[in-house]
Amino acid sequence: MISVGKLKDYRLDFNHFSKRWKGAAATIVEDPGNCVYGVVWELANEDMVNLDRQEGVHQKIYRPLDVKVETEKGDYVEARSYQIIRPLEDDRRPSYVYMDVIIRGAKANGLPEDYIKFLESIEHNGYNGSVEINLQFDKH
Repeated sequence: MISVGKLKDYRLDFNHFSKRWKGAAATIVEDPGNCVYGVVWELANEDMVNLDRQEGVHQKIYRPLDVKVETEKGDYVEARSYQIIRPLEDDRRPSYVYMDVIIRGAKANGLPEDYIKFLESIEHNGYNGSVEINLQFDKH
């Protein structure tokens, strides 16, 4: 991890049903005046193919998006994020289990307390069962 990052003029949204997570999946949406927090990681260029595959780019679920993120030091870095490109769903609530993963990750990586409280306030669909996480990474 390089830093906690702040993406200005975007907001967190959930607008595509994920079979894996049994609820709506997260995305970012342009929204002037708002922001999304996350973690800035440094990856080798050759790992982008695997990351794109993990995020469903080849399935046309997400598209890569180049963004400028403010770090904890106040400087800006060019980063890669992902944005859902499929149509909006009627039920835009994420599953409980998906939100639990997001919130635990936010806490473990030191995202701002106010943002964590915001994440905890997001209405979920109640699903707290098993999910199939089958992430495949090529070994070099």
